[in-house]
Parts: sequence; C-alpha cells; structure tokens
Amino acid sequence: MARNIVKKASLIGEMGFIKGGGKINWFPGHMASATRAIRDRLKLSDFVIEVRDARKWIEYFDSVKQDCLTINAHSRSSVQKLLDLVEYKMKEAIRKEPTLLVLVVGVPNVGKSVLINSIHQIASSRFPVQGKRKRATVGPLPGVTQDIAGFKIAHQPSIYVLDTPGVLVPSIPDIETGLKLAAAGSVKDSVVGEERIAQYLLAVLNSRGTPLHWRRFMDVETDRRLDSEDKPDYSLPNLLPKRKTPPSIKSDVVYIEDMVSRVQGALCRTLMEFEGSLEDEGEFGDLIDVQFEALQKALKIPHKTSEGRTMASKKFLTLFRMGKLGPFILDDVPHPAASDCT
Repeated sequence: MARNIVKKASLIGEMGFIKGGGKINWFPGHMASATRAIRDRLKLSDFVIEVRDARKWIEYFDSVKQDCLTINAHSRSSVQKLLDLVEYKMKEAIRKEPTLLVLVVGVPNVGKSVLINSIHQIASSRFPVQGKRKRATVGPLPGVTQDIAGFKIAHQPSIYVLDTPGVLVPSIPDIETGLKLAAAGSVKDSVVGEERIAQYLLAVLNSRGTPLHWRRFMDVETDRRLDSEDKPDYSLPNLLPKRKTPPSIKSDVVYIEDMVSRVQGALCRTLMEFEGSLEDEGEFGDLIDVQFEALQKALKIPHKTSEGRTMASKKFLTLFRMGKLGPFILDDVPHPAASDCT
C-alpha cells in the first residue's frame, strides 16, 4: 500500500481536483529581460553560484561529484564558508586575471537576496566605502529583485559578486513542476490560485502520511475545539474593558506555535478518521475538502465567510513556506546508489 501511495504522489498534479486550471506558466517581461542580461554576463563570469533550496538533495549532489555547500544565509560564519570556497575554487583564475566576477543565480524567492545581503555585510566590513550600497530587497513574493547589481568582496585580485533577479524557464514542462514551484513561492500565487496550491500541498502531505507524525498535536487541537465550544464568561471582571498591551516578540512566537499545533492536530485527526482510499481520486478529493473545513476551524476563520477557504489557504501556505510545519522536499530525490555522473 505504502509503495503505491508513494508512486501516486509523483502524479498528484494530474488529479482532477487539482488539475483544474491547466499548465502553469509565469514569465513576465522583467524576467525575460533578466534572462537576457544573465546570459550576457555568463560570458564574462568566472564562477557561478546557484542558490537552491536543496535540503535532502545534498547527499545526491555529493554522489555525482557536484560541488554543494549547505548555507544558512542569516549566519555570518556560514556565509564566510561560502566566500572561502569561492576564493579556493578560483585560485587558478586568480593567477591569470586581475579582476574576477562571481554570478549568483536561482529561481524566484529561493533566498538569493538574503544571501547577497549577508555577503555584502561581510564585504562592507572589508571595504567600508561600499557600506552605503542599497541592500537587496527581501520579501515573501517572487519577482522583488528586478535588476543586476554588483559589489566588491576581495582585493588583489579584485573579486566582484553580481546579484541577479530570480528567473524561470519560459515554459514550465508539466503541471506537477509548476505546482511545486508555486508551493515554494517561486511562482506568483495569483497566477495559480492559493486554493489550488493548498490542495496540491495537502495531497502531497497526505499521500506521504506526513500528518500521522503529528499525533502529539491532536490533544492540543481537541482542547482548542472544546474551549471554543464553552459558554462565554459573563462575570463582572470579564465584562470590564481591558487595557491593551503592546504585542511582544515572545507573545507572537507563542501565538504562531499555538496556531501550528492546531493545524497539525487538525490534519492528523482528519487523516486518521479518513475511511476511504487514497488510491481513489474522488475519495481523496473528499478528504481534502474535509481538511479545508478543519483548517478553517484551526485557523479560526469564520465558517460562513465566503472567502474562508481562500483565507485558510493563504495562512496554510505561509506556515509551510516559513518552515513552521517542518522541513519538506517536494521532489522525488534520486537514490545516490542508482545515480551516475552524467
């Protein structure tokens, strides 16, 4: 059964309740211009850094002798390791050229701007004159960076890093690939629709049995449902106006953790109570519908709200993209033993 489910997971994008809307393509004008600019600069570049949300791909890259370094773009020491690797890899070129270019590329919303800002902080400490350079804009939406900018990171020889906008291929080959990019935030949500993306993501998690690992959150989710059903307390202290207190970082963290627990508990409960078959497309779709209702309750979105399902989708996708639901990889990673170096 598990083997069949995993096999089915690779074709989830073709299921009727997700397929609606057809193939996904997003290649706006600025992306076409950026692609041409990157192509021109590739001819002049001595080293290219491709930023990927790799995670479990690390072992595979190692097996095919592909240079790969795990980086936390928010960690100065981690980014410094990347710069050390760049200088090491460019030793031969350093002997031949007085000025070298390093190009940073990747799909939209993969974290290039965060990495570039961290590299710039290190570079500006070495070369203070660059300290006033405008920081790369960082945001949750793809397409924020729309120009190519560069700055110096080393002297004798001079090494410059060029940041680039995130770009996609003009035509995404299949629905599944488009949905993966959309779930990761690399395709603008409005192009695909938040509900469709959330449907796909829920289907992937269910097909892998991921919510079953969240059993410990079921009690939390049940307690919250019971609390919400309790009668309101009309005692005098609770009727008096309460003084508003400014939000704190600590309270925000507790609130988000509580929300995550409710969501994970709700998805676990609905999957455990599901008596149908994930092999049946219709029954699978029914499970997703039930889970959308559970998400609305867990996220405290009024059930009768006309935009309730869309609101639940947006919040669910935000939690996923922030990593609050845990680390996931949407691709089927090749087994290193079965791969080759071609």
